[in-house]
Amino acid sequence: MRFEIMRLDDVDGTAVDSTVVDAASVNRIVQQAAATGQRIYIRPAETSAS
Repeated sequence: MRFEIMRLDDVDGTAVDSTVVDAASVNRIVQQAAATGQRIYIRPAETSAS
């Protein structure tokens, strides 16, 4: 499963940038965000219909 992770602005909470990662990478990114006090939003990535 893939997830979209958006980095949020500290002032108004709008998305500054986003990336799509696999499930194995989510924990590492969450740990990095927690260590730096960064606000992030995580949701399942949209899948394209085949």
